[in-house]
Amino acid sequence: MRTARLRTVHPALWAGWAALAGGAVLCVIGWYGISGERYVERQLPYLASCTVPGAALIIAGAVLLAHGRNAAAASRVEELYGLLVAAEAAGVDDSGQAATVPLASSGELLMVPGGTLWHRADCPLVAGKPEAVPVDSRVLASGELGPCPICEPSAADPGD
Repeated sequence: MRTARLRTVHPALWAGWAALAGGAVLCVIGWYGISGERYVERQLPYLASCTVPGAALIIAGAVLLAHGRNAAAASRVEELYGLLVAAEAAGVDDSGQAATVPLASSGELLMVPGGTLWHRADCPLVAGKPEAVPVDSRVLASGELGPCPICEPSAADPGD
């Protein structure tokens, strides 16, 4: 899987690194040319032909690298979504109905202090977390927390 991902590296990343390297080379050439000239009027051609375009290439390379990383992250999200859809399709039985196997079935309700959701005790989002505490019925009644979309607990489930 890792080698397949390396073959499909986004071209913006390669272009970004190439632009950064080219810009650095131009800036070094411009600096070297300017350092050998005493008078400003003889330094201007080096600024115009090397240093300014070099700085522009460095900025363009940085933008391309930022865009390439975002595109790579977006492609990973799409890949994960495809795996999720494939997993859901695998759960379909002969009648075409989805075989609903609950992710969590515990009756005990937990929450993580500072969180925004309440969960079943065997929900993968809170299972094994020592900071998870039982949900207080007053918190459920106040509406401060919402039900977890993964384990789908209901307020009618027995708490504590």
